[in-house]
Amino acid sequence: MNHDEMIACHECDVLHRKVELARMTTARCSRCNAVLYRRLSGRIDRVLAMALTALITLVIANAFPIVELKSNGFTSQATLISAVAQLWSEDNITVAVLVLCSTLLFPAAELLALLWLLIPIHAGRRPAGFALILRTVIGLRPWGMIEVFMLGVLVTLVKLSGVARVIPDVALFAFGVLTILFAAVMAFDLRSLWDLADRLPAPCQPSRPRLRDKSDSAAPARPPLTRHRSPPP
Repeated sequence: MNHDEMIACHECDVLHRKVELARMTTARCSRCNAVLYRRLSGRIDRVLAMALTALITLVIANAFPIVELKSNGFTSQATLISAVAQLWSEDNITVAVLVLCSTLLFPAAELLALLWLLIPIHAGRRPAGFALILRTVIGLRPWGMIEVFMLGVLVTLVKLSGVARVIPDVALFAFGVLTILFAAVMAFDLRSLWDLADRLPAPCQPSRPRLRDKSDSAAPARPPLTRHRSPPP
């Protein structure tokens, strides 16, 4: 049996034989009922659009001030970069690095890597370095904390409203939109890209003879269970 035609359940490690799924269908493990893979249908277009929009929104959120404070005739504006610089100047280097990475570097790297995968797949080509880039996106996902930063900003604004006049600026609304976009992008199951990439032409590589493994005939793979999902209204 060709190992490229098999998939292991990420919950119980049972091997299954990959089958071609119908539209809006999900393959589940025959032992523990965990999701193995899905037929994406037209979701690639929506995820690609949301990822590109999120990247543009991230640039806007970091290019403009978050809030404007007015108190006793003085006016000051705060941006994410200026907040990180202020933390750095106060010797809070660890906090400054964490804020910069979790709200700017990691989300930007995740979106760029996701676009690197989705754009060639949408064009019908297998992206270069597919496996490495996909594992990078999966590894970066838990470290993007846009929603945590947004919650902290809102709490800070409530406390500052008692001592100064707080005027929301462009970046505050951009971070709000970015929180929603990231939630939508995070809902996308990245493991489904493996099935799409398997059907696309791979980069030219020298062919290697494959040795037959004794386990190919020792443990036959099970066919997955398939479930149909009702199409969205």
